[in-house]
Formats: sequence, structure tokens, C-alpha cells
Amino acid sequence: MANGKGTKEDPWKLKTPPGTSDYTMYKDDSVDPPVIVCQVGSTKLGYLWRGVDDLHAMLKKHGDWMELGSADENKPAKEGTVEAWARSSKNPVKGWYGTKKGLRGRFGMYMPPLLEALGLAEVEHNPRGNRMRAK
Repeated sequence: MANGKGTKEDPWKLKTPPGTSDYTMYKDDSVDPPVIVCQVGSTKLGYLWRGVDDLHAMLKKHGDWMELGSADENKPAKEGTVEAWARSSKNPVKGWYGTKKGLRGRFGMYMPPLLEALGLAEVEHNPRGNRMRAK
């Protein structure tokens, strides 16, 4: 289960899948649609909150492990990965889940640990090539 309440005052404290970096996330309901604010060092990223449920639903439908495939926005995402799905015109939002132009990538790095902490998914924690699946 996640430590923290997922608020700005008490964010979830997470680690990247390889366990190499710490970061925090919290839900911001003050904007429409709600977003997840992800703080990595001095960098602030945002993802649509619905990405939690949408990713979980996609993984359930997929039914097996899926590679994370994290990539920056300006780099292509490997096909068949969580990252590729999170920017695909075929996902439920028909494009990016990231909200800040130039920083819309890395969904496959930062969102899987949140789903794991919320009890919605299993995530591998290897140095590279991590995968996830729905619980």
C-alpha cells in the first residue's frame, strides 16, 4: 500500500521501478480534469488522473505482463509498451496522458509504481526492462 495520502500536503512517496530514484505524486482535484502531479527532484510533471483507471483497465484486458518502455516525450516509445499506449491515438484519451508539453513522456516510468502502491498492479524492479501486469 502507498505511504502518504496522495495529497499535496502528504504525497505518495515512490521509487522508480529500478529503485534508483525517489519521487512523489499527489492528486490535484483543483483542476478540471483532475491530474496527478509528479515531483522528481526540481522537475514537476503532470498526468491525467484518469490514467490510473485507464491503465489498469488496459492491463486487465491485456491479461499478461507488459513492458514499461519509459521514454522522454521527444524520443519514440517502443511499440507494445505502457509508454507507447500512454501516447497512442488509440488509448481512451486519444493521445498523451502527460499534461505539460515537453514533459509529457515518462508515463511508463512514473505511473506503474503508483498503480503498484494503490494495489492495482504488480511491477518488476530489475535494473532494466521492467514489466507490469494488473492485479
